[in-house]
Amino acid sequence: MRGYGWISLTTDYGTFDGFVAACHGSIARIAPEVRVIDVTHHVPPADVTRGAAVLAQTAPHLPTSVHVAVVDPGVGTARRGVALGTPNGVLVGPDNGLLIWAAEALGGIESAYELSNKDWFLGDISRTFHGRDVFAPAAARIAAGAAVGDAGPPIDPGTLVRLPDPVVTVGDGWIEAEVMTIDRFGNVQLAAGGSMLAGLGPDLLVNGNVRARRGATFNEVDKGDLLVFEDSAGRVAIAVNSGRAVVVLSVRPGDMIRLAERRP
Repeated sequence: MRGYGWISLTTDYGTFDGFVAACHGSIARIAPEVRVIDVTHHVPPADVTRGAAVLAQTAPHLPTSVHVAVVDPGVGTARRGVALGTPNGVLVGPDNGLLIWAAEALGGIESAYELSNKDWFLGDISRTFHGRDVFAPAAARIAAGAAVGDAGPPIDPGTLVRLPDPVVTVGDGWIEAEVMTIDRFGNVQLAAGGSMLAGLGPDLLVNGNVRARRGATFNEVDKGDLLVFEDSAGRVAIAVNSGRAVVVLSVRPGDMIRLAERRP
């Protein structure tokens, strides 16, 4: 029976408390030989969209794994726990849109099951800590070789909760796109794919009044100047050489940014 040598963890738990260690412990009690990769535990609290973006951009670069993601403001409610099978791994977590982008990045959803098999859980289930009591144990059992279908009844993938598609609009010499994420360096990532930059000239205006230059590396602009580039995830991004683009542009995820050619 197929198993997995790796489990990844993506959460908003932070690392000041014992929440992450407890999830590691649940995995180790069931599948001590399985190795765990911590993607991040610093997703902003309850920011499902940010967690979904981080997971989707990271999972394809990991070994074939069971990916556990827990950004779960609906914990303890009627929202489902799910396991999603893809050609390149399994995703386990809440049915709140968190897993869908990663599933698509891993080749698409081949199967979906509700996590309802109580034999898979550990002890009494806390209403507020399904990461420890439901998701981590389920992932450990799958990694150890249990069939995903043993998690519970099958689900029609069409009934899974999906996040709204990020907004991207393209015109003659301009792009408008939603801010997807802002990393710890202050770089602003947009929903637009990096290939869209090919339709723009080298000199740009951001939101109509901030000058920027299209390039590939940070040193193509002077210190303090803005660079528009394709980032490592294949998205359009904006950075400041030796600075923070988020401060210059004063934006946050969900805001819209317009990039337009600067013409005489």
